[in-house]
Amino acid sequence: MNPRDAASERFISVLTKNSIALILAGGRGSRLKDLTKWRAKPALQFGGKFRIVDFPLSNCINSGIRRIGVVTQYKAHSLIQHIQHGWSFLRGEFNEFVELLPAQQRIQEEWYKGTADAVFQNLDILRSHNPQHVIILAGDHIYKMDYGKMLAAHVSSHADMTIACLTVPLAEASAFGVMTVDENARIVDFNEKPDHPTAIPGMPDQALVSMGIYVFSTQFLFQQLMRDAADPQSKHDFGNDIIPWLVPRHRVYAHRFEDSCVGDDGLQPYWRDVGTIDAYWEANMEMTKVIPDLNLYDKNWPIWTYQEQLPPAKFVFDDEDRRGTAVDSLVSGGDIISGGQVRRSILFSDVRVEANALVEDSVILPNVVIGSGVTLKRVIVDRGCHIPPGMHIGLDRQQDEQQFYVSERGVTLVTADMLNQSRYPT
Repeated sequence: MNPRDAASERFISVLTKNSIALILAGGRGSRLKDLTKWRAKPALQFGGKFRIVDFPLSNCINSGIRRIGVVTQYKAHSLIQHIQHGWSFLRGEFNEFVELLPAQQRIQEEWYKGTADAVFQNLDILRSHNPQHVIILAGDHIYKMDYGKMLAAHVSSHADMTIACLTVPLAEASAFGVMTVDENARIVDFNEKPDHPTAIPGMPDQALVSMGIYVFSTQFLFQQLMRDAADPQSKHDFGNDIIPWLVPRHRVYAHRFEDSCVGDDGLQPYWRDVGTIDAYWEANMEMTKVIPDLNLYDKNWPIWTYQEQLPPAKFVFDDEDRRGTAVDSLVSGGDIISGGQVRRSILFSDVRVEANALVEDSVILPNVVIGSGVTLKRVIVDRGCHIPPGMHIGLDRQQDEQQFYVSERGVTLVTADMLNQSRYPT
């Protein structure tokens, strides 16, 4: 390592050590339908063994940020339980922590009204930790990113606020905050979820959008949150209120995701918003490819999670008419493939596939029993479901729609409630 690289690493290390991250994990994720009926979106399982919130949490740890607050609100029980079980390894005596910050009405007798209000209502906690910088993260996206590089860019540009951004097709940009930048990456215009997004100059079919990741110098953030809280016309949201107010008045810079994303050489920067049934299914299905765009096997940037103590996956029976097999699939601990077949699917923990069942192109969440002779194609099965023997799902859309939810692209969602069982997923 040359001296310049070593100095840069020391600079970033000091920045991350003196920063605090707030993960906004209170969202309902209503577009995920019944998958978020009993859980917040960040608590939803992903990739065979993880939860969505594990990705920003792991990014923090791998970036060297070990002071983290997780802001919760909507049906947060399973999210809180997961963090308590899986993220209690940080050492308090070294000033490391993952704190849970539910809506406690600490400053106002109201629940969180918007993303900015969620941070404002925890100002006293932020002050007690005395960070130099605050990095604010969305808790519901799948990606790997080195936040230290973004912090370094924020300090080097003398920015008041820095926003992580990425390029998306113009046709999809209405779902994001859309920005325009000058030649120095300073943001000169910002519109939250516009009906007619502005294209990138010279790229008429692309737009530059916010990832919902923000870096602030702490005192500047406090000043802006207090100013916004006193405005009766504000929705108290970063995208709707804070950013549009700051852009013409202060130094707000864009930080491109490709400058700090973590991935394998030759692969496109990976970022997914799994906010719909189709997007959630597709992102999970990508994991079954021979070389997926998201590398979950990267030992240099591991994704941490709660590790249940489970026995190994088991495949039993090798008869001509009853053979337990799985190909092009992810199979987790505690699973038993008992004479059934699994193809291009993801099975979370404690799933049982009985004799002559066929599971194809499907996502099976934990604690599911798939009865003998069942056929599942392009199906998401929620936690705790028992699929009765002989049931066929994903073959006849019209029939499926009578009992289950079927997405625009033909993915069928099955939950315990839909199967008329009393248990609730967590």
